[in-house]
Amino acid sequence: MDNTPAVRARGITKDFGDVIALDGVDLDVDAGRIHGLVGPNGAGKTTLLGLLLGLAVPDGGTLEVLGRPVGTVLAVPDGVAGFVDGPGLYPSLTGRQNLRQLAALRGYAAGDRDREVEQVLDEVGLAEVADGRMRTFSLGMRQRLGLAAALLTRPSLLVLDEPANGLDPAGTRHVHRVLQRLADEGAAVVLSSHRMDDLAALCSEVTILSTGRVVFSGPVSKLAAESGELDYRLLTSAPAQARQVATTTPGITVVEDGPRSARHSDALVVHGPVPAVDELVFRLSTARVAVRELAPVVAPLEAAFLALTGSQESGSDATRAAGTADKVLEEAAR
Repeated sequence: MDNTPAVRARGITKDFGDVIALDGVDLDVDAGRIHGLVGPNGAGKTTLLGLLLGLAVPDGGTLEVLGRPVGTVLAVPDGVAGFVDGPGLYPSLTGRQNLRQLAALRGYAAGDRDREVEQVLDEVGLAEVADGRMRTFSLGMRQRLGLAAALLTRPSLLVLDEPANGLDPAGTRHVHRVLQRLADEGAAVVLSSHRMDDLAALCSEVTILSTGRVVFSGPVSKLAAESGELDYRLLTSAPAQARQVATTTPGITVVEDGPRSARHSDALVVHGPVPAVDELVFRLSTARVAVRELAPVVAPLEAAFLALTGSQESGSDATRAAGTADKVLEEAAR
């Protein structure tokens, strides 16, 4: 069995003028995995995705895509498909016409084009609306059409920049199903997202970038475990009694006021590590207080993300680098 990783990057650097967009980035993505790439605006996500798509080349370090080293010449590696900053399709053509043209460029025989196009349109849930012109499509529909275009290449590595942008629940379901099928069939998927629910639902591993550097890379479960102590919203059958129990539970603090406090009169916000929360639930049950709701105020993945990345000012060098990088990649994609 071939154990060659789909992506292997070591010490990748990328500069835009005097601003460092990527600073010694390592990345490993195995075949058959969905790998999430996240970070604040300006962290370097789009720059890194552009390198994987051949829209730019690294200034330093080594990058291998599907077992082949990436050189210093701009070229889309064989077996790689995807998009950054939205799919580059023709707004004056219909969705179906766009895909038929792409199928022709990809070398599909005339008799196979329609069948392949209809298959990918059906997969992304656009078969019934594909005769509308691209310019009339919503953001979510354009994202799904871009995914359909990428599927025509039958990629071994799929690279997607914010594929969940603009998707309604039905669109999200179609996209998730397609990405999971690709991974099940052995393809690797690398996607950027600001939505932690997407990461939890799709990704087995995640890499977090902050100011061009990797601050975490590993399993999603490990990231969630690093969230530490959280605020939890607690709704019970006896709020006053629940407050008394919470205040006497070791490791638990009741958040009394401020933006973190509960706005619902019958709810409490408590703070503590998971073992202390488990003990609180046990004590409430012993006191015959029914727990109707217990959930993190901020999801564990999001809490870990915020703790690892901190805040980046909108005027930071990294944010300015992101704007420069986006312009360069947009030009390369045309």
